[in-house]
Amino acid sequence: MGVFALESPAVAPLQKKRLDFEDASEADLPEAKRPCLGPLPGLAPCLQPLAHSPPSTEPVSRVSQIGPYILLEAAEGGRRYRAVNKHTEAEYTCKVYPAKSYAEVLAPYGVLPSHPNVARLAEVIVGDQNVYLFLEPGKDDMHSYVRRRKRLPECEAVALFRQMADAVAHCHQHGLVLRDLKLRKFVFADRGRSRLLLDNLEDAWVLDGPSDSLEDRHGCPAYVGPELLSPKASYSGKAADIWSLGIALYTLLVGCYPFQDTKPASLFGKIRRGRFAVPEDLSPKSRCLIRCLLRKDPAERLTAGEILMHPWLAAGSPPGGSWSRPPAEQGPEQVVPEAANLRGEEAPEEEEGLSR
Repeated sequence: MGVFALESPAVAPLQKKRLDFEDASEADLPEAKRPCLGPLPGLAPCLQPLAHSPPSTEPVSRVSQIGPYILLEAAEGGRRYRAVNKHTEAEYTCKVYPAKSYAEVLAPYGVLPSHPNVARLAEVIVGDQNVYLFLEPGKDDMHSYVRRRKRLPECEAVALFRQMADAVAHCHQHGLVLRDLKLRKFVFADRGRSRLLLDNLEDAWVLDGPSDSLEDRHGCPAYVGPELLSPKASYSGKAADIWSLGIALYTLLVGCYPFQDTKPASLFGKIRRGRFAVPEDLSPKSRCLIRCLLRKDPAERLTAGEILMHPWLAAGSPPGGSWSRPPAEQGPEQVVPEAANLRGEEAPEEEEGLSR
């Protein structure tokens, strides 16, 4: 079976860098095949296959070029590469998936309009064994950045978290639940670290209708909400994303996770109880927002849209004070013990994902 390329709106080069392509000589590549392909049912026009195929059907671990892209700096066990288009010299992030996952991988991109804080899909190349997604590139991920910085000052954290919440709100608005949401999913689009991108839509779930009820348990243990650990058959996917945003916000401002333990069973017990300490040296508005996101009851959490209206994120909001929903919408107050001397230690590495 041949390989074919799928086009979507091109990503403007974020950085140009002249590279030496001697190690990827076209003379060493298999001869290109040119199958005649018809339209694929159920895909948007921008994702339909082109008539010409790229020149390689070998597994990505054995080649350095896929179509016009040179693959560099493998990561995630060969599932992620830094890629460069040899014609334009534009850089991309290449994500590699099994070809049988083609429809599932592309489904979230088919329903989500472009957004400045979501990495844009530039091109898709499908082969016999793998599907290659070429995405707007990132420079560094937020998890690594926070580990280096220990914790971020509020003036920096508020600008970054606003972009994270905006990306999640955009996904929720268009029927996507992200499920495995965490700091590592956000990368910097520029070297000045002023603009964030949701790196990819891997693990995102496309909702069939207005209900966001999910039944699978999927995510990183440090970010998983208490409802995912309950015996109930289903849970609110959007509310689970909000809990994960709360974990991310806490980690940005404090420098460690609110729930930590070396043993998964003990960690999950702490998450189920929903008790955590908030340092007193944080501003009242930031402490308020953390509490509004890390509510044990999913129905009491803010929505992604409400997060953007919170005074901590609102431009020009007066200092001090607190904020909450109108009384008719607000449930009973969750007990959140304060800690005067909470230790701001370095965030530990994330554990293996939770999936069942």
